[in-house]
Amino acid sequence: MASTVSVDQATPATGPNPARGSGTTGPVAPSGAGRTGDRVSATRAVASSFVGTAIEWYDFFIYGTAAALVFGPQFFPSGSDLAGTLAAFATLAVGFVARPFGGVIMGHFGDRTGRKSMLVTSLLTMGVATVGIGLLPNYASIGVWAPILLVLLRFLQGVGVGGEWGGAVLMATEHAPRGRAGLYGSAPQMGVPAGVILANVVFLLCTQLMTEQQFTSWGWRVPFLLSATLVGAAMWIRLGVMESPAFTAVEQEDRITRIPILEVLTKSWRTVLLAGGTFIATNGIAYVFMVFVLSYGTKELGFSRGTMLALLIASCPVWMFGMGLSAHLSDRLGRRRVYVTSTVALLVVSAVFFTLLDTATVPVMLGAMLLLAFVLGSTVGPQSALFAELFPAHVRYSGASLGYQVGAILGGGIAPFVATWLYASFGSTTAITAYFVAVSLVSLACTLVLLRRPHVAEETYAGQPASPADCTSDPQPAVVER
Repeated sequence: MASTVSVDQATPATGPNPARGSGTTGPVAPSGAGRTGDRVSATRAVASSFVGTAIEWYDFFIYGTAAALVFGPQFFPSGSDLAGTLAAFATLAVGFVARPFGGVIMGHFGDRTGRKSMLVTSLLTMGVATVGIGLLPNYASIGVWAPILLVLLRFLQGVGVGGEWGGAVLMATEHAPRGRAGLYGSAPQMGVPAGVILANVVFLLCTQLMTEQQFTSWGWRVPFLLSATLVGAAMWIRLGVMESPAFTAVEQEDRITRIPILEVLTKSWRTVLLAGGTFIATNGIAYVFMVFVLSYGTKELGFSRGTMLALLIASCPVWMFGMGLSAHLSDRLGRRRVYVTSTVALLVVSAVFFTLLDTATVPVMLGAMLLLAFVLGSTVGPQSALFAELFPAHVRYSGASLGYQVGAILGGGIAPFVATWLYASFGSTTAITAYFVAVSLVSLACTLVLLRRPHVAEETYAGQPASPADCTSDPQPAVVER
């Protein structure tokens, strides 16, 4: 049933709540730890979201790094180097195509049986696929079956990571204390650059400790096989986490929907498309930043793999800082203000990124990568809380996952391939810059339309109405529909 709440200003996490009907004083909202009865449980939920996401994205990103460095000759040896690289990046896109399947499947069961079980399933799925790639014979050994099996395992990786994001985000935000959903929700987002750091540190060590022949022959497999140990550690943490209090409330109130994705597609399809649209630029530019730039820096600018990996690794802590800062500010200033500002900044920075990179001067290149990393972090910091607030708890896993994966397919799924093709066609990074500007404008438009009015899901906090600080709008007089 629809109702309205008058929002006057952002309220603190404790104390009188002015957002109750006609201004009456409401009860103090309990913190996430209070709702679970144990603050340690909330902390462990956040840690689980961060560590598990970092491991899953480590698995996902080592594929992108390997695609840029070795997969062309290993699995697609016929034709030119360009053809091999394009083919390798095309298999990278397969993982993105698979992600909505993971989001839909795990979102369905996550909304029906709980968030925790799906987080365990997604982690196991990703681990099995990644180790499988590490054991996969190359084209010289089994012929055409090598790229076929590579594509299938990449698809399985996509299914795993597609179900991961929604569950990790909800475990963090639904355990969050009142008024801190943005900050807590940034934990799984920080797992992404943490996964990049881990993946590239491992690859950097391999390239430094091995000869070129050793690395291309067998050394590239080491990062994939290492996943077995990392997944085991993350699994131990996740198995000790309590179920989300929001899902527990849905279960106790018998509000579980038979087919959650059907309700999302029939009642909230516009929200899903707009949410995905807000993510296209961030995800697309991020994957060019993480994948294409490695290939471009080594093959076109003449730098060693070690130098390019070191530049990327150095930028990741700044990326994480941008996430945490913007997430915190979104709790204080409102999601809309922070999200729009960050998207505009991404438009500006992405327009000059390749101009700075093409100087082929390491200090300038480092500055460009640090700047872009910070802005990319700023755009995704508030995303977890924003997407969670767009959907009610009983369909939130399905809705948030689908919106995220739509943006991932149209963004990162095709961006490295498009960037490689544009550079090959025009012989200049100007065309890639134009692509950056175009997708940034699309995401900015979607952001403005999606957040033109406040959005707050009805049970952001396990049966407790959301506080005004949790609204996706700026903290100013407005009407929130629920």
